[in-house]
Amino acid sequence: MQAIQISKAFGARDVLKDVSFRVAPGDRLAVVGRNGEGKTTLLRILAGQMPADSGTVSLPRGATIALHDQRPPLGVDLSLGEYVAQGMKAAQQAEARLAELEARMSAGDASEEVLAGYERAQEALERAGGYSWRSWIERVLRGLGIDEDQLPRPLSGFSGGELTRASLARSLVSRPEVLLLDEPTNHLDIGAVEWLERTIADLGATVLLVSHDRWFLESVATGVLEIEGGRGRVWPMGYSAFRRERALAIDRQGAEAERQSAEIARLERFVIRWRAGTKSKQAQSRQKALDRIQRVEAPRRASHLAFGFPKTERSGRVVIEVDGLDVEVPGRTLIRNAGFTIERGQRVALVAPNGAGKTTLIETLLGRLAPARGRVTIGHKVAPAYFTQQSEELDDVRTVLETVLMAGDLTQTQARTLLGGFLFRGAAVEVRVERLSGGERRRLSLVSLIARGGNLLVLDEPTNHLDLWARDALEKALRDFDGSVLFVSHDRYFLNQVATKLLVVEPGRFRVIDGNYDTYQHLVRRGLAQDARASVAEKPTSKLAPSADKPSRTETSKPTKEPKRKKKFPYRKLPDLESEIATVESRIAALHTLLVTPDILRDGPRVKQLKSELETHESALPLLYEHWEEASELN
Repeated sequence: MQAIQISKAFGARDVLKDVSFRVAPGDRLAVVGRNGEGKTTLLRILAGQMPADSGTVSLPRGATIALHDQRPPLGVDLSLGEYVAQGMKAAQQAEARLAELEARMSAGDASEEVLAGYERAQEALERAGGYSWRSWIERVLRGLGIDEDQLPRPLSGFSGGELTRASLARSLVSRPEVLLLDEPTNHLDIGAVEWLERTIADLGATVLLVSHDRWFLESVATGVLEIEGGRGRVWPMGYSAFRRERALAIDRQGAEAERQSAEIARLERFVIRWRAGTKSKQAQSRQKALDRIQRVEAPRRASHLAFGFPKTERSGRVVIEVDGLDVEVPGRTLIRNAGFTIERGQRVALVAPNGAGKTTLIETLLGRLAPARGRVTIGHKVAPAYFTQQSEELDDVRTVLETVLMAGDLTQTQARTLLGGFLFRGAAVEVRVERLSGGERRRLSLVSLIARGGNLLVLDEPTNHLDLWARDALEKALRDFDGSVLFVSHDRYFLNQVATKLLVVEPGRFRVIDGNYDTYQHLVRRGLAQDARASVAEKPTSKLAPSADKPSRTETSKPTKEPKRKKKFPYRKLPDLESEIATVESRIAALHTLLVTPDILRDGPRVKQLKSELETHESALPLLYEHWEEASELN
């Protein structure tokens, strides 16, 4: 894939200016840049969904392209299952064409036209994934946490986050040669993100992706396309190496710009002083030297978030104490018999899959919801400040400045100073909340949280819509905060940087882990985190070191040999499973073909028998894949 001099303007603002790059087949480029730099615009231009003002995009001949972005499907009269299956439209069409030609052949038509058409249809089906495309769709849906019982429901009945996951599923099932992903990890829990990392690597597609998840970028990207000031630059390296090299390049450019600026100033002083004097010839020579100098631009120093939380009133040692807690919603128990204590100064992360009740648990701890059973005790002088996932506390009709003044006891000067640290400066503080972007709303919610004060910060997905630089600033501010923190996040790097303790909700189990996300992984790998409470004396070295500013690909200490976990299906071997899956998928494909054959359709008992056999094989296939996934992981 190649882009040449792509430019795009909205009104008087140039978003992209002559962006050029080339991506080799199989490469995976992370498109990085601050919010508003045109990353999503670039992806839509590459996908052909938005015209560029100038420039060209070229794809390999016959290559397919798929775009997943943050726009949920609207006005589409389809079920969720039908919408996702649209990604396999080519396979459906090829299979239908094969069935049609097979029917003609069964009727005795063996013409050259039919045979050639049959061969073309078979090739098209193979390109689209072969006869196993239905099982591939099931694997993608399972991996992204989309339940089978959701598939018949109309799209209009789903939330924006659920529709975004459906869009990602549709893009993945199409197995395109070029895959464009805009924030693919949004609305995914940690398990689904880890599955997505493996799947993107296995697809072998050319990938351009935009994400603010640093762990995900480090795991997936083989190169970086940086968009800054409307221009693009490719860095042929992983994300953490890009961060290091970019910082060094900025330092070198800044030093060279300063050195050159001093030299230019010296030459200009000489020219001005001696232009008409006794050294006029030398002055003319210096002027020619000045004219020949290729100016080195000073590096662009973008504004950064720079803030901290104010000092708080000291609370008692115990901030929250929980004993025998059950959390329920109608018809379902989310958490049973949980017990834990949060102490002053701890930063506690709540980690759980989507739908496990994280927000419900938080609101139960804060007293907004009553526990089904058990006891929650808030400690002495604890003043919670709650940062919700939807920023629902913001009033759309107020201005940015009014919102902060209403949140806490601040003067206008104090409010403007605080807002300035969050990049709301000048006329931006007079903008109404309704006109803010998602990222701006999240930043304003953080300002309001700081203005309210409180020695217990309760944060539900605080990094949503924040760019990479804003996440860095938030991590530092939380580490420096002198109170206590309870937060929900699926961002593994953020968990490593901030958390000192984890509350982990798993099916049928509630764990309390002293440490960060790496500690939890360390315990799980060694089978040590079986009890409700677990801890280790020393924390393992992180793949994304929690104390480092940037992620790293390698461990700094020599790894020890880990015992294999107990297999759920110890009797299955990988070659046997692959052979059985191929046999079952082939039989399923043959049954589908038989069930559209006219002679078979006229035989009622035969149709019934074939449908029964088809249901048996299709119900067996997911379990076979579960066996296969375990055997692949542990062999």
